[in-house]
Amino acid sequence: MPAQLGVVALLGKLLQRLEQQPRGFAAEQYRAVARRLAQALAEVPAERESRRALQALMAAMPAVAEVYENLHYAHAGLCCEPLMAAARAEVATRELIARLSARA
Repeated sequence: MPAQLGVVALLGKLLQRLEQQPRGFAAEQYRAVARRLAQALAEVPAERESRRALQALMAAMPAVAEVYENLHYAHAGLCCEPLMAAARAEVATRELIARLSARA
């Protein structure tokens, strides 16, 4: 793993830990870690191997994926949210609502 991805992983773990304990830190601490993670993500090399490793980190760490999506939202929208999964969830929800409505 390239050194920059190690920084991303470390900051991602820290950010997730902060999110799990919202009362144990100051808001500025959270913002500082999120800003540093954004900087580290911007510095990840564009080579294929680094991008694959970054994808794996984002799959394992939702906090990393969320910051990455926020950085790239203007160009790609919610690029880490699979469109098909969202579509399946919408269809399943509509079917459930229809079944529940039919019971009433």
